[in-house]
Formats: sequence, structure tokens, C-alpha cells
Amino acid sequence: MESRLPFFLGVGAQKGGTTTLQALLQLHPDVFLPPAKELHYFTLQFLEGEGWYREQFAAARPDQCCGEITPYYLFHPAAPERIKALLPQVRLLVLLRDPVERALSGYFHSLRLGLETLPLEQALAAEPWRLAEADAALQVQGGCHHSHQVHSYLSRSRYDQQLVRYEQCFGPAQVLILRSEDLFERPQLIWERVLRFLELPPWPLPEAAVARPRNAGAGEAAAVPLAVRQWLRTQLAPTYGWLQERYGLCWQAT
Repeated sequence: MESRLPFFLGVGAQKGGTTTLQALLQLHPDVFLPPAKELHYFTLQFLEGEGWYREQFAAARPDQCCGEITPYYLFHPAAPERIKALLPQVRLLVLLRDPVERALSGYFHSLRLGLETLPLEQALAAEPWRLAEADAALQVQGGCHHSHQVHSYLSRSRYDQQLVRYEQCFGPAQVLILRSEDLFERPQLIWERVLRFLELPPWPLPEAAVARPRNAGAGEAAAVPLAVRQWLRTQLAPTYGWLQERYGLCWQAT
């Protein structure tokens, strides 16, 4: 019997709660997720081919709903069309964190991992030239771009630019967009929405998985000067406005 393909993908955003979402869904008996989060098939592993991708779901029971979560899918410019070609009916889960908070969390994440050496303001200033050639490099099958993955702080928070690519490939009924903050502040409501969207039977919320956010930072962003936060908010103003107008999502300035 041919191996399965996923019914759903968690496509992002980075530092938006996708690791917690993975932990929740893994506890539902009717869901199969590969043991390792972030398969990166539609981004970094595309040359491995469809057979390799199918093998990642070979252990699923016939009655299980298969899925995988790779937050880089939201940001990668070639991912939506690649997903559409293989999984035209796929359901897409999108967790969006406050754009400013996500940008800061992304920076400190790279800093902790030793992937960033510049101070915050210098790193933000360097981002445009670091990513200047990224889109062209990533449209090539097998192409990769280091800074696109690890130095894309403001760019990854420009959700409007990323979601437009998905809107061009998938109908609105295939996409569930949620605020990351709601996952942690109103987990029962969000859990029920996710289960309905994935056509899964009710299952008790695994509260421990939400109470202890996975892959959380160390709170470094709290020390960022207000002036820097205000500058980020200004830079991301089009994203905030677009999300509120199109999806009714909003975040108050901090």
C-alpha cells in the first residue's frame, strides 16, 4: 500500500507557538505527526522527492489524520506553489504572533543559538542587504539561503506579504489563521477550533502542553528599549493594518 500524504500542515509562523501546537496534536489519538518536528520537505528537503516525503508518514494507522508542522513554510517564497502541486486540498494552520514580539523573539532565538553576532539594532539595519539575493536563490529547486532562515527578523513578521502567496494558491476554507496569544490565553477555545477545522473528534485539551510553552525564550525582549519597539511597530504598520482589515486580527502597541 502506498504511503500516506498529510491532510494538514502547520506552516508558521516561526516563534509563534508551533512547537506547542505540535505537542498538543501529538496527544490526540487520531492524529499522526512524524516524530521530528519540521520536515522542511517543501523548503530545504524538496530534492528528496515525493517518495521520501511519503515515507515520513508510513507509520500512521489507516484511521489517523496525518500532518506535519514546519514554520519555515510560511516564509519561504516557493513553498505555497510546491504545496499546492502535491497537496491541493490540504488544510493549513497558521499561528501569528504580534509582529513586533515575533521579530524580537526571532532575533534573540538566533542570538542564543550562536547564529547572530550583531547587536539588535545593527542586525535590524543589516537585514535588507543580508536578504537581498534570497528570493532568487530560493526559487531554484534545492536552493537555500542562510540569512533568509536565521537573520529574517522584520521580514518574517511581514505576514501580509506571506499570506498573499497562500491566498493565491488556496481557498479560504483551507486556511485557519489564529493569534498565537489566543493559543496560550484561551487554549480551550483555540483547541476546539483546531479540531473542528481538521475534522477531528473532540478530545480533552492537554492543558499541561499549553501551560508550559515549548521552545520559549528567556524573556530577553522585555529589556528592549521602548524607542526600538516603536520603530519596529512603525516599520510593520502595513502588516498590522492589513491583518486587522482582512482577518480582524489586532494587537495593541506595547
